[in-house]
Amino acid sequence: MRLRLMAAAGSVCALLATASAAAVPSAPPAPPVPFGVDDLARLADVAAPDLSADGKALVYSVSTVNAKEDLAQTDLWRVGYDGTGRVQLTRTPTHSESRPLWSPDGRAIAFLSDAPPPAKAKPGKSGGGEEEEVSQVWLMPAAGGPARPITRFPSGVDDYVWSPDGKRIAVIVRDSERPAGAAKPKHPPPIVSERYQFKEDGTGYLGERRTHLYVVDIASGKAEQITTGKHDEILPSWSPDGKLVAYVTKRGVDPDRHLNYDIYVVEPKAGASERQLTTFPGSDLDPYWETRPAWSPDSTRIAYLRSGEDKWIYYAPWQLAVVDVASGHETVPAPIDRCFTKPHWSADGRGVFVLVEQSGVTHLSRVELDNGRVTELTHGDRFDYDLAVSRNDRVVVLGDGDLHPYRISAVEGDGLRVLADHNEFLATRALAAVETIRFRNRDGGEIEGLLVKPHGYAPGRRYPTIVRLHGGPVYQFSHEFMPDWQVYAAQGFAVLAINPRGSSGRGFDFARAIYADWGSVDVRDVLDGIEHVVALGIADPQRLGVGGWSYGAILTNAVIASDTRFKAAISGAGASNMYGMYGHDQYIREYELELGTPWANRDVYDRASFPFLHADRITTPTMFQCAGEDVNVPCLGAEQMYQALRSRNVPTRLVVYPGESHGLTVPSYLRDRMARNLAWYQRFLQEVP
Repeated sequence: MRLRLMAAAGSVCALLATASAAAVPSAPPAPPVPFGVDDLARLADVAAPDLSADGKALVYSVSTVNAKEDLAQTDLWRVGYDGTGRVQLTRTPTHSESRPLWSPDGRAIAFLSDAPPPAKAKPGKSGGGEEEEVSQVWLMPAAGGPARPITRFPSGVDDYVWSPDGKRIAVIVRDSERPAGAAKPKHPPPIVSERYQFKEDGTGYLGERRTHLYVVDIASGKAEQITTGKHDEILPSWSPDGKLVAYVTKRGVDPDRHLNYDIYVVEPKAGASERQLTTFPGSDLDPYWETRPAWSPDSTRIAYLRSGEDKWIYYAPWQLAVVDVASGHETVPAPIDRCFTKPHWSADGRGVFVLVEQSGVTHLSRVELDNGRVTELTHGDRFDYDLAVSRNDRVVVLGDGDLHPYRISAVEGDGLRVLADHNEFLATRALAAVETIRFRNRDGGEIEGLLVKPHGYAPGRRYPTIVRLHGGPVYQFSHEFMPDWQVYAAQGFAVLAINPRGSSGRGFDFARAIYADWGSVDVRDVLDGIEHVVALGIADPQRLGVGGWSYGAILTNAVIASDTRFKAAISGAGASNMYGMYGHDQYIREYELELGTPWANRDVYDRASFPFLHADRITTPTMFQCAGEDVNVPCLGAEQMYQALRSRNVPTRLVVYPGESHGLTVPSYLRDRMARNLAWYQRFLQEVP
């Protein structure tokens, strides 16, 4: 979500002055009001923290809603580590700036922007041809002021990092659709592919265009291509001594057929020979984990994430690993059965700051490399999502808890000190508390979940209850701000969010309990969780609803096909006919690794397709939703289930959000979905006055 303000001629401009409000007598504060549907558009998304090398200042991005243009827009902000001098750096009326990075000397800030270059500029040596709205790397003074583009690649820049001397950047660029200087054709050419995986959400059809590593000289704009071939390079990371660039790639006869990502290094010059570092036969830094190779301060080691062998896909927890650059020797310093993400080295090279997921929470921690000791640096019911570390070990963390969206806080010996909070308006909203619940399932195992009681909750009274199911399948509901739960609670609903078997945060065995067996033990855990909250006297067994997005929708379909007690369901971006999804979505590799092929494993596909093949058992009024350009879980899945229920005259509705990928971004669509969901549950679950 992004706020758009006036800027000059569509170029990226800095905020040159800030207005201060005169002090006026204040009236007594108004009592908080419930969080509502319209508040969704007021939420700001704080992200991408980066500390200057000396730790004195922080730069980050803030996304807000531009209601006039009906889009989300991102701008950049800066604040001192001491909390002073917060200032907005960019204000662009129709474009966004993201992923800011301080220059090594702290005098400039680079960032990605989809703004067009200034009209007077000519195509640089790193690009050419007709200018399009693609992201390029821009540069601005750290103190604010006019910014300029430093790349001009026709297909834009996917990712970038600074060289340690601040004179160059390493960038990841996708091959251009047409030769440099060629005009854009009136009609797009035919789509031709011979790839095993020929689709990807957010990209569309995949052909032979690949992403490769380039190095760009900042002063001249000259670009050198470093890597080539029929494979992709991603997640660049420049060594502190400037001698090597690390990156992640999949190689082999057909890289599409496996998940064996590895880390390679290369000298930052054209024609240099690359060298493979990691050799583990599984994922080393899958891009899904949003983590790049992290160099040690002395450039001798790289910290990264390692998964299990390919067959376990996303079920195996991602471990923190370290590879010695000279020898290729790999170690796992803290082999605990949990997921790690986003490692950053300590200044002395003896420890790594990293995020560690546990049941219901993710905390910033420090791992000691000599003995594997893991020490939590943040505590309690919170979800940490990102971090930044300066060269002198100042640390900031992006995250928060149930009652507030992500904030950026300095991590200090006596706790956290907030540096960036752009959702202060929530102080005027009455928010419902979130409780952790635990219960025994029918198999004797402990299952956890989260419970939100409605506003005005009175003990002894039962309430209409909405059961929320998470995506993944390997994911979990954590103690993080969930705006839809607050909307439901404000309207008199209890919300129950269960982390059944198959969820993350509880280890490998807990996650793989649903491997090749979706909608089985996880359905049983969901139903047992409902019985628990009914037994507590909170949920009304005659007014139960259920719903989820992505795998949450797949599980929703399985739940309502297994049990008819539900009076309303919402299934968003889901599927249940896995025969039909094979070859239609982006998961061909994952299907064959986990389920096998439909012609050879009919029993497995029948189990996975149970809700569709037994749609005659569904009586729950269900609204199916999907995104029109979703390749992750295409509309086919929702359409087939909608048609099955419509065929049987079960109350149903199909809602398609045009032009959207798997995660909706258009603000009006996000509001529409929330309002529709609320109205659907109110229609079928709440008593008529």
